Amino acid sequence: MKEKTSPIAKLYLFAVILILYAPIFYLIYYSFNSGGTMSGFESFTFDYYIEVFEDVRLITIVLNTIVIALLSALFATIIGTLGALAIHLMKKRQNTILGLNNVLIVSPDVIIGASFLILFTIAGIGLGFTSVLLSHIAFSIPIVVLMVLPKLAEMNPSLIDAARDLGASRFDVFTKVIIPYINPGIFAGFFMALTYSLDDFAVTFFVTGNGFSTLSVEIYSMARRGISLHINALSTLLFLVTLLLVAIYYILSQRGALKIGGFRR
Repeated sequence: MKEKTSPIAKLYLFAVILILYAPIFYLIYYSFNSGGTMSGFESFTFDYYIEVFEDVRLITIVLNTIVIALLSALFATIIGTLGALAIHLMKKRQNTILGLNNVLIVSPDVIIGASFLILFTIAGIGLGFTSVLLSHIAFSIPIVVLMVLPKLAEMNPSLIDAARDLGASRFDVFTKVIIPYINPGIFAGFFMALTYSLDDFAVTFFVTGNGFSTLSVEIYSMARRGISLHINALSTLLFLVTLLLVAIYYILSQRGALKIGGFRR
């Protein structure tokens, strides 16, 4: 029998959701305000959204952000998946390597950003597209590792043994047995890396240079110049993109779970 959720638990959940989402909806609400301020709503308008799409420099920054996010997520997913496989196959020092991986996730972004800045300065790498891309790949890899490892742990070793008994090569085992099984974890890692890259500010702020910027850094710069409803419109669009990514990830993860469930049966 299903356990009933108590009214107190429902009230607590509602309060948490309200606290988390109320500021976001407040920001979205005033992005349509023709008054130009967040103190009183005058009338409904799309002017700020039109101005955002007409700003060539801002569109360039959005494209920079998307390209960085897609490339960093792609490379981080490939490297992180291979890293997760290596950690999974380790007999010794597995916990040590995994601990070092987790340290990168819990480390403050300011420290990571400053470290990358020092590294790129010493290596002679100019601050810009390359430095931002390398930084995003680096801090996304540990996330992908954590997404893929649980799927590897769930996999029954007899599947690999059965494939080998049937004459499958190592490459066939990797591409036709292991990869299809851990696909949900790979997709989860990719979308997590993608959202982390789109959202990152602290690390990007340290490693970006003159003439190159990302959306998070640009929003911060705009906010420093004063409150503008352009920020509301831009933030609303970014929030909607994030929701779309979450929805895509959920659909893919559900399909992956159904396929694995059918395979097990």
